[in-house]
Amino acid sequence: MNIEQLTVRFGRFTAVDHVTLAVPDGTALGLVGESGSGKSTLARAVAGLLPHRGSVTGVTPGRIQMVFQDPYSSLDPRMTIGEAVLEGARTSRHQRAAQITRLLDLVSLPTSCAAKYPRELSGGQRQRVAIARALAARPEVLIADEITSALDVSVQGAVLNLIRELRAELGLTMLFISHNLAVVRYVCDTVAVMRGGRLVENGPVDEVVNTPTDPYTRALLDAVPRLAPA
Repeated sequence: MNIEQLTVRFGRFTAVDHVTLAVPDGTALGLVGESGSGKSTLARAVAGLLPHRGSVTGVTPGRIQMVFQDPYSSLDPRMTIGEAVLEGARTSRHQRAAQITRLLDLVSLPTSCAAKYPRELSGGQRQRVAIARALAARPEVLIADEITSALDVSVQGAVLNLIRELRAELGLTMLFISHNLAVVRYVCDTVAVMRGGRLVENGPVDEVVNTPTDPYTRALLDAVPRLAPA
């Protein structure tokens, strides 16, 4: 997927300013920056949810799926998990039972969850459902927008491990949005740093984390919590 000179404006305010990025097939690009940096706006524009200038190429129209930050608000409380997951699935009616079993298994949920409603699941389980629903559409690109920030710390690691497993198993191309460079380093191959709607640094994740060239990137790294010596 190639993002070329993508710009998003709200009236006179420029939220994303001529951003150009490449996400080779099968790789994961981490998009980081503080709140208001434009990363989520960029993601929504790439997914076709916001009007924008510039282009997104190298992906079939309609084959980009997005997983949002709050899994509860992105699931219809009136639909069972099975109905929600298969809402946009590309499958025939007689294949639906097998499809729901396969998708729930992919995200390490029991088939019994299919008959439940979102309110009956934990936050981590709901986020797994949101991921399964996105995968049901057989996306060429999966966008994950702060998918662990609304979860308890004890659950975040499990969801991040799931993303790594899915990447390896399915060969997913991903745009992974986070404010945490440590999380991005764990999941992604490359990283792009945004500030004020602009791209300030971009490169292999280990290179950017170990030898950042922009002062803003260094400030983000300094903000990552570390354990003090005993």
